[in-house]
Amino acid sequence: MKSFIFKLFPLLFLSLFIISCASDNDMEEMQLSESTTTTTQVETVTYTSLESDVLDLVNSHRTSMGLNELQILNLISSVAEDHTKYMIENGQISHDNFSERANILMQNANAKSVGENVAFGYTTAEDVFNGWLNSESHRAAIEKSSFTHMGISTECNSNGKNYYTNIFIKK
Repeated sequence: MKSFIFKLFPLLFLSLFIISCASDNDMEEMQLSESTTTTTQVETVTYTSLESDVLDLVNSHRTSMGLNELQILNLISSVAEDHTKYMIENGQISHDNFSERANILMQNANAKSVGENVAFGYTTAEDVFNGWLNSESHRAAIEKSSFTHMGISTECNSNGKNYYTNIFIKK
């Protein structure tokens, strides 16, 4: 019984990081207090113009504030893509399984902390970016000085509505 409780406790702890915000956008963050080994996988990712524009807007905003540009890491975008597809399949934005995405990035990209912004329905990069900037928690993820890398995924559902997952990590 004690073994079961000790296994259940970390899951309950990670569950506390799941936060539900507004219907148009959402942010999540997880930090790792211990180091993991790097086994970075090389992923082939093709960025759409919408995705590239969001990434450019994030970095332009950061540099205008004197912050470092975030390096684009294809592994992060691949993880983001899986979540974007999941949200489309379920018809809603969410941070479901965030701890799994964070663990993948901690194990395979040597991430020390992971943050995530999600959104739905925005038609342009400027609109989704401004939506995130107008939310204190989403802006905090974009402006967090310790993040070093990011990735993104944007997909349309069958009704032509965009879903977004923007993930940030600190290496």
